[in-house]
Order: sequence, then C-alpha cells, then structure tokens
Amino acid sequence: MPIYDYHCKHCGKEFELLVSHSARPVCPECGQPDLEKRPSLTAPQGKSAALIAKARAQAAKEGHFSNYSAAERARLKV
Repeated sequence: MPIYDYHCKHCGKEFELLVSHSARPVCPECGQPDLEKRPSLTAPQGKSAALIAKARAQAAKEGHFSNYSAAERARLKV
C-alpha cells in the first residue's frame, strides 16, 4: 500500500496516510472526505560518511574515481 500526502480542502490540514487503493480516507482534523491526494516525496539518499566511504571503495575496486573531488584524486595519484 502506498503512502500518500493529503490536503483537506475544508480545513487546510496536510497529512499523510497509508491507505489501500479502494479506501476513502477522511481528514483526521475535521472528518471531511473532500481531500486532494498528492504523491509523497521519496526518501532522500543517505549522506553518511559510512555510505560515502562504501561507495568510494566500490568505485575504486571497479577502477573509476568519478565520485572523488579533484583534490582527493590528486592525493590518491589517480
């Protein structure tokens, strides 16, 4: 079941719900069914140091260093 963002046209509240395709959600604030369904944003990619290090190690193993800055490539003598 997808998660959707909803905007209540009656009271203006914005919220997200996990609903089945056939469900008719109502606003949790005012109970009105007059909602505008909006797709939820995807989760952003992680930016932790561990993820970056893992990606760089994989890139180095494959023989490319495109995700390194010019200064980092100079230190690695690539």
